Amino acid sequence: MINMEVCANSLRSALAAQEGGAIRVELCDNLPEGGTTPSHAQIELAKEMLDIKVYPIIRPRGGDFLYTDLEFELMKKDISVCRSLGCNGIVIGILKADGTVDMSRCRELIDLAGPMGVTFHRAFDMSSDLFKALEDIIDLGCERILSSGGEASALQGAKVLAALVRQAGHRISIMPGAGISAQNISELIRITDAGEFHASARKTVKSHMKFRNPNLNMGALGDEFSYDLTDSHTVKTLIELANSVE
Repeated sequence: MINMEVCANSLRSALAAQEGGAIRVELCDNLPEGGTTPSHAQIELAKEMLDIKVYPIIRPRGGDFLYTDLEFELMKKDISVCRSLGCNGIVIGILKADGTVDMSRCRELIDLAGPMGVTFHRAFDMSSDLFKALEDIIDLGCERILSSGGEASALQGAKVLAALVRQAGHRISIMPGAGISAQNISELIRITDAGEFHASARKTVKSHMKFRNPNLNMGALGDEFSYDLTDSHTVKTLIELANSVE
């Protein structure tokens, strides 16, 4: 049985993920920046309205994964919020300047998380040695690592992902993510032998605005009168395809 986690960029996306059959959502904001911590309201309502597991990402900004003391304090506060709201887990990742896993800071966040599960996100893919980072993250006690195999997409990094799956064994789950689609998930399963996958399963939703000011935008790239949401049918299709692979 292949499990599907959905990267949900909003509460609406999280509800669509559940409808499509996902077992868990990585709840985040600002997907064009790789995902940042969602608001308190998004997390609280997600826990109220969803029956599946909710794992908010703990990431105070886009960019790299080398954080200041102030940013680290924000991360700790956000974890406390997630714990108080009864989240099932969190998604974290901190590196040192040399590209190694920041064991001390990550361990502090994991200790603060208490009973919540912990996924190490794609900061892993930015580490200087993926196979050394894998052993470090196992030592930290994380449940899983989200990875594209250090490449722009999971398909490009499929052979590395397969090697990571073999090295991990039953000690931790390697969860391929980045560019997962109906067109490639069957191939990825055959190559990597992974047991769970991570996809956003998004589709573009067109704005219903009738008046549109053509003279400005609010910082969006491209068409400002559209936005992306997880599509429940796409989630369902991915799961069906994944579990039809022999």
